[in-house]
Amino acid sequence: MKSLFETAEHCLIACEIEEKLRLAGQTAQTWRDGLLSLDCKDTPEPIGEPGHPGRPVLVAPDKVPKRGLGTKEGISALVHAMAHIEFNAVNLAWDAVYRFRDLPEQYYSDWIKVAEEEAYHFRLLRTRLNELGTDYGEFTAHNGLWDMAKRTAFDPMVRMALVPRVLEARGLDVTPGIIKRLRQAGDEKTAAMLEIILHDEVEHVAIGSRWFKYFCQQRGLDSERTFRELISQYFTRPISGPFDYAARQKAGFTIAELEALECMEISAAHCKKNSSNRA
Repeated sequence: MKSLFETAEHCLIACEIEEKLRLAGQTAQTWRDGLLSLDCKDTPEPIGEPGHPGRPVLVAPDKVPKRGLGTKEGISALVHAMAHIEFNAVNLAWDAVYRFRDLPEQYYSDWIKVAEEEAYHFRLLRTRLNELGTDYGEFTAHNGLWDMAKRTAFDPMVRMALVPRVLEARGLDVTPGIIKRLRQAGDEKTAAMLEIILHDEVEHVAIGSRWFKYFCQQRGLDSERTFRELISQYFTRPISGPFDYAARQKAGFTIAELEALECMEISAAHCKKNSSNRA
């Protein structure tokens, strides 16, 4: 029987888009059929760059041009940015499977499901890009999600806290507003796609929350306190609001965690204001 970890590595390093998408669905079905083993004789390779096509050109986050939704190009750029997030999310899910060993079977089932659904999301958005007369790779993009994957490769608890519950959870806050703006611009088709994706992403963040709390419990750690400490340790500034309380609660956040995020943002703004006044 083939090893899940060997198969997940193939999914992770695949560079061609169609191959990566095909492997996501194929591997998920093979796992559901009980044809992949959790036996592993080797250790995971140190994290590097995942498989991806030669384009898009990757630039620093602040170098990605900002465009409005009043033009076809602006909508195309937005869809491209969302597609890039989903492509990265496919790799992130496979890395969560490949890198972290000796965990409950349900952990692997959860992240295989996420990989398969993220591949579906990417396919939806790429189809929309083609309808708009462009394709994935035609705009610049940034690699912020994978940069955090590298920083958290040593510990699944830290990975679950900072990738699903911080970076990916941001989509729960901002996507409803994007959907509203798309409808105002008359693009019902893209808005409907983002509604599908948003629905699934709530569950993906919930999976991250569930396993973060599992790892905290295994180590005798308070999950709310640990989450706050990790944010302070890994981010130079607080997570920006506003926060969608309803969506985040569905995704496994407690009220105390959400209030802590609000307080961290308010404290940072207060410190910045005082610093400006002193200047």
